[in-house]
Amino acid sequence: MKMVKDKKIVVGADFAGFPLKEAVVEHLKKKGWEVTDLGVKADSDPNDTDLMFHRVGLRVGATISEGEFERALLFCGTGMGIHIAASKCPHVHAGVVESVPAALRAITGNGVNVLAMGAFYVAPAMGCDIADAYLNAELGSGYEWWKNFYEFHKLAIDELEEFDYEEYKKNGFKVNKLGDFPLKLETKPEGI
Repeated sequence: MKMVKDKKIVVGADFAGFPLKEAVVEHLKKKGWEVTDLGVKADSDPNDTDLMFHRVGLRVGATISEGEFERALLFCGTGMGIHIAASKCPHVHAGVVESVPAALRAITGNGVNVLAMGAFYVAPAMGCDIADAYLNAELGSGYEWWKNFYEFHKLAIDELEEFDYEEYKKNGFKVNKLGDFPLKLETKPEGI
């Protein structure tokens, strides 16, 4: 598997997301990242319907499903459509973000392995900052002071990985729990 720790990432964009993707990819390459691009490129044919947002999202999502890549970055006009498509692939936990704090929380609290951005709303410099925040953090990082933060969120990821809608329906729409943790919110201590 191509891992973030080894500075390897897969990206994809449709035509609307292309300009933002180009800025982020250029930024990452300057920082030594190896980027695999499965979407629109500078010489792509605008009539190539294989490059529609949902088809790119599925193509990139499949690299996560198949264990080829640990994480991915996606770009379309809003980030919404391409992330919905990627989410159809097994083992993909996709999110759309428009800020650095949201990108950090997407990975540190939700273990998002496919992060989408919308070029209509995210400026190129912000997109680079979002990518840096996302790629330089992991589940639970920055929350070491919060008792059971990692375990609580990992449980959610594990239950979602095991989720079977038909079983859920047969069970009266109750989750097949793999465990439980207290739901107490904690306040970050002073000085941290």
